[in-house]
Amino acid sequence: MRTIKKVMLICVAMVMFAPSTAMAQENKGLALTIDAKAAVIMEASSGEIIFEQNGDARRAPASVTKVMTMLLIYEALEQNRIAWDDVVTVSEYAAGMGGSQIYLEPMEQQTVRDLVKSVVIASANDGAVALAEFISGSEESFVDLMNKKARALGMENTSFRNACGLDADGHFTTARDIAIMSRELILKYPHVEEFATTWMDTIVHKTNRGEEEFGLTNTNKLVKWYSGTTGLKTGSTGEAMYCLSATAKRNDMELIAVVLGAPNPTTRFQEAMKMLDYGYANYKVVKGELPGTVVGMIPVAKGKTPEVAVMVENLISNVTEKGSNVELEGQINMNETVAAPVEVGTAVGEIVYTYEGAEIGRSQLITEEAVERAGFVDMVGRVMHIWFK
Repeated sequence: MRTIKKVMLICVAMVMFAPSTAMAQENKGLALTIDAKAAVIMEASSGEIIFEQNGDARRAPASVTKVMTMLLIYEALEQNRIAWDDVVTVSEYAAGMGGSQIYLEPMEQQTVRDLVKSVVIASANDGAVALAEFISGSEESFVDLMNKKARALGMENTSFRNACGLDADGHFTTARDIAIMSRELILKYPHVEEFATTWMDTIVHKTNRGEEEFGLTNTNKLVKWYSGTTGLKTGSTGEAMYCLSATAKRNDMELIAVVLGAPNPTTRFQEAMKMLDYGYANYKVVKGELPGTVVGMIPVAKGKTPEVAVMVENLISNVTEKGSNVELEGQINMNETVAAPVEVGTAVGEIVYTYEGAEIGRSQLITEEAVERAGFVDMVGRVMHIWFK
């Protein structure tokens, strides 16, 4: 790892700070018009919005709702509350979901893996509800989790009423809030890309009639149409019209393009591609030190070793306009010492990133290794070493 001991750390040379709100608003008004009721482009690593059109307008989201459903499914898997090979018995209620489905039957059994695959690839309403019931006992309880997670993420204009996105009174969100939950999903569980970029796959229906193979085709045509696509979710209902949360990654920059209320399915994909092209053509990402980068050493009082390496905990990134040249600076503020015993990841300071005095973001500085408290023999040896030196 690269060690940097200077107090002022020049992290990225010749880069531009994110455009001001006024500049961003001006760009939004002049550079792009989207044929949809609402739209947003978000840069994933920073969470910055670089374009919006009615970004906070409340809209029915259709099956884009399943971004939150997927987020909670992957969270349950991470927490070992469910496992990929668990067998789910489909209820009559889940099997009765209309709209996009894989035609599950009551009492049919499917693994969590195949149901997740069906939700992510084919937008299966019945699969989504079956998983919701398996995780929480009922769809109603799962929806409560969805709304709690939405509040925790700062989704201020969102209210869920079901796990699959069928039109319902009081079921709404916004383009901005969809971008927020999409960002959380792809950053926290990037392996969702495995299913989200699969064009075609199969599952096997297991019923009292025997086994029957069923084909899955990805509802997100950008998997085929747009280079760099990483996901994510389509949706359409009579009220919502045609919707999409599209994610793509090029040149180490991942964008989220949300389209709500497009007039037809082709338009939603065309407008999403237009938005992604706009983002990649006009912006780039400036990043601070990568997580795990060592930026100094800190003395350890009464430690078995006299000092320990200090590293950056989190990545701080910022969206910039292409073609501008300004320096981004990082200032290290670190404690003078840390007392033993020291655990791995002990916070000992922070690095603050600024542009012309304006703060962009900050990350904690943490210890790279654990340090035990020195014993009597260690202290004697240290004194002897100093004497003889």
